[in-house]
Amino acid sequence: MKKKKVIVIGGGFAGVQLAKNLDRNLFEVLLIDRINHHQFQPLFYQVATSQIEPSNISFPFRHIFKNKRHVQIRLAEVLAIDPENNSINTTIGAFDYDYLVIAIGCKTNFFGNNAICEHSFTLKTTYDAIKIRNHILQTFEDIISAKLDEKESLLNLIIVGAGATGVELAGAFAEIKKEVLPRDYPGIDFTKFKITLIEGTKNTLNNMSDMAKAASRKYLQNMGVEMLTETFVTGYDGNTLKLNNGNEINTKTVIWTAGVIGNTLPGLPNSAITFGNRLKVNRINEVAETKNVFAIGDIAFMQTPKYPKGHPQLANVAVNQGKNLAKNFKRIYQGKTPLEYEYKDLGTMATIGRNKAVVDFPFVKFKGYFAWFIWMFLHLMIILSVRNKLIIFINWAWVYVTKDSSLRLILTQNRETCDAEKKLVP
Repeated sequence: MKKKKVIVIGGGFAGVQLAKNLDRNLFEVLLIDRINHHQFQPLFYQVATSQIEPSNISFPFRHIFKNKRHVQIRLAEVLAIDPENNSINTTIGAFDYDYLVIAIGCKTNFFGNNAICEHSFTLKTTYDAIKIRNHILQTFEDIISAKLDEKESLLNLIIVGAGATGVELAGAFAEIKKEVLPRDYPGIDFTKFKITLIEGTKNTLNNMSDMAKAASRKYLQNMGVEMLTETFVTGYDGNTLKLNNGNEINTKTVIWTAGVIGNTLPGLPNSAITFGNRLKVNRINEVAETKNVFAIGDIAFMQTPKYPKGHPQLANVAVNQGKNLAKNFKRIYQGKTPLEYEYKDLGTMATIGRNKAVVDFPFVKFKGYFAWFIWMFLHLMIILSVRNKLIIFINWAWVYVTKDSSLRLILTQNRETCDAEKKLVP
């Protein structure tokens, strides 16, 4: 039989796992993404806080699939889907498919507040992490020469959203405030550098256990992070952050981690789109009201008896949905009944800093040094390449011993001007 054409839109955890596991003898795969590499999102915060280099958690697609000749890579943006004709339209042309898989993930949700979107930082890509790192380091350079009335806003760092990303960022910044920055900038009084974590609910790590909520909050408070819970941001203009209780904070740095919303693609039926722009799928990840169109990962909303409100948007869900769909495509090709997907909860974890983490496994919950060790071990295991596992492990070991990563580079472009009137002297 002729090989089937599978187009995968998005090279995150779900898309990469699907492409890696599709049978080369049965399928031709086209992976389309706007960037040329897979990004390891759980460690973005360590790039933003100068603990690891971006290249350590970024994996070029062409390297990942170098031994898989049935997988082709195209850098493009998908403009629209035409399900009736089994085709998609992209910035580099149109492509036909036998099966289309949407794995486009989510983006930051600003809840309709465009001003906050314009002036705050996000942490959804490697580039976002580099931007935060550049901004933070440049801010301390600016503090040295700033006037007294300008220093308050420069010394206020605000993180909005106390999920795993917000908590991990706050903890990492608190550590470098204590251990690293005073040595780099001896002229700055870091007792005045304030890190504030703002959360709309009354807890940090709201999706974890009561133990994790209480422990993470205590860890952050002991590290000097100011907590504003049950508080909402109503506006930000780049200088003043406004809160729903009427208070205002002068700040030049707001990092928004308060929520996500699904990316969208024109051409899908409106009936297939549900809360948070996620795509409704059945138990084999086929998009509702479509044929030969599937969705996996964060963008997929699958209701099951165990998860009537959909699966959590976690890397483990995305990875296993990708693997399961690869098996099902083979079963469909062979005329067999596809296997329904169900998520097996392996637990949730978050790190708050050196020797501080919380872990919720289905059978046990714990915190502290051992939780921190487990967090490091499991994150190293899911890094894609052996080389990167080794580099990150060595880097973490070095930082643990020295409390200093020495990766604080400000990487910005300085444009050179051309002197049009300059002439060569004969």
